[in-house]
Amino acid sequence: MERRNWSLKALNELVYIDSLDSFTKADALVKWHNDYLTNASIADFDLELEDLKRLEELFFKNINFLKVQKEETRLELVKMQKVKRFLKH
Repeated sequence: MERRNWSLKALNELVYIDSLDSFTKADALVKWHNDYLTNASIADFDLELEDLKRLEELFFKNINFLKVQKEETRLELVKMQKVKRFLKH
């Protein structure tokens, strides 16, 4: 029962994180990963089929979100470097 409660808590937190704005969401996803997947595996989750489907949906949705966020952050860093070089000259 303890593993099931842990699994439901992780799913509920992921549902909440999905509702946050971009930068807060990215930070919260990193924290969620550290809390639930650093010392455990996705195979350790004990959820009903519908909950597993929801977890899968959120998991892949957030992976894609993080890929987009990573690219946006990279582009921002490139812009900052250009401004920094311009100000130095």
